Amino acid sequence: MGQTLAEMILSAHTDGPVRAGDFADVRVDVVLANDVTAPIAIREFDKLGVGRVFDRDRIVLVPDHFAPNKDIKSAAQCALMRNFARAQEISHYFEVGKMGIEHVLLPEQGLVLPGDVVVGADSHTCTYGALGAFSTGMGSTDIAVAMATGATWMRVPETVRFVYTGSLQPWVGGKDLILYTIGNIGVSGALYKAMEFSGPTIDALSMAGRFTMANMAIEAGAKAGLFPFDDATRAYVDERASRRYTAYYVDDDAEYAATIEIDASAIEPQVAFPYLPENACAVSEVGDIPIDQVVIGSCTNGRVEDLRVAAKILHGRKIHQRVRCIVLPGSQQVYLNALREGLIEDFIIAGAAVSTPTCGPCLGGHMGVLAAGERAVSTTNRNFRGRMGHPESEVYLAGPAVAAASAIAGRIVAPQEVL
Repeated sequence: MGQTLAEMILSAHTDGPVRAGDFADVRVDVVLANDVTAPIAIREFDKLGVGRVFDRDRIVLVPDHFAPNKDIKSAAQCALMRNFARAQEISHYFEVGKMGIEHVLLPEQGLVLPGDVVVGADSHTCTYGALGAFSTGMGSTDIAVAMATGATWMRVPETVRFVYTGSLQPWVGGKDLILYTIGNIGVSGALYKAMEFSGPTIDALSMAGRFTMANMAIEAGAKAGLFPFDDATRAYVDERASRRYTAYYVDDDAEYAATIEIDASAIEPQVAFPYLPENACAVSEVGDIPIDQVVIGSCTNGRVEDLRVAAKILHGRKIHQRVRCIVLPGSQQVYLNALREGLIEDFIIAGAAVSTPTCGPCLGGHMGVLAAGERAVSTTNRNFRGRMGHPESEVYLAGPAVAAASAIAGRIVAPQEVL
C-alpha cells in the first residue's frame, strides 16, 4: 500500500515508515515563533535547563503580530525575544525593517523547503504545505521542546484528498477555492487530518494561490494542508533555496480517508459571513451589506500577486468616502516590489492607507481595530466574533478582488460592479 504525502514526509523524519494513526517522534527542520508565542516558549525553554538551542540555524523568530511595538507590553514581548535571539545567536531573527508577516517571509527567504517538517507556535504554520512541506502549528510548550531537542511527537494524520477540476472564472483565486471548500465541509470537516490538494485546477494555480489555500487548511480543522511538488514549486524554490531539499510525489495507491471532487469552474468569488469561515457563499448572493473598513493583506493574501489584483481594480478609482481601506504588504520585499511596480501609488491615490508589514488588524491587535457595529471586508483568514475588535463588529472574508471592489462601492460587491 502506498503512502500519502504526509506519511512520506513524516516517515523520512522518523526511524521507520509510519502510517496514519501511528504515534511518532519526528525530527524537525524548522522551528518558528513570533512575538506573541515566542516569549512563552522561551520561558519554558529556560526551565528545561539545556542552555543552548539544538541548532541556531533551524530556528526562526519573527516579531510580526504587535510590531512595530503597539504599546509597552508588546515592546516587552519583542525585547524578550530579541534578547533570546542575541544570546542564542539565532541566525534567522528578523527585526522590524527586515521582517515581514512570518508565513509570507519564510518561503520568500527560502527558509522552508519541500520535504521539510516545520513546527511553529502559530496556527497558520500550515501555510508551508504549499511547498510540499509538512508544517503544522503547535503550542509554545511544544515549541520550547523542539527548540531544545530538534524533535517533536505527533499522531500521523489521516489524509483527505481534494481534487479540483475545471478552469477558474474571472477574479476567482486560491482564496475563493478554499472558502468554497470550507463552506462545503465545515470548520471541523478535516479535523486533525491532512488536506491534500490536487487536480488540473491546482496544477494551474499560482504559488500565491497555493499559499493562500494551505494557510486556511487550519480553518477546516486540519493538521496540515499539502500540495504536490511540481514545476511551479521547483521554479519558486530553486531561486530561493540555500540548502538541499527532497521532493515527494504521492503514490498512486495511497490510502485516503476520503476523496472529495470539486468542479472549480462553477465557483464564483466567495464571501464568508460572520462568524465562521464556513459561512461562505457566492458574492452574487450577498445582498446589500454596507461596510466601514477593508483590509487587504495578511499571511493569507499579502503577497505581491494579491496586491496586483487589488491595484488593478483600484487603479483610477476612489475608495468610498465611508470606507477606511488598509493595505498590508506581507513582507519588506513585497512592499518594495509593489513600490517599484507602482502599486503603492495606485493604493494611495485611491485613498488607501499602506502599512509596514504587520499582522496587526487580523487579530484585532492594532492598525485597524473595529468599533461596535462596524463591518469589515478582509482578506485575512478568520472572522470569529471579536476577531478584529469589538464583539459586536463583523468581519466578512473575501479575496483581494472582492475586497478592493467593495472598498470602492462602500458595500460588498463583485469586481464587475465597479469596473
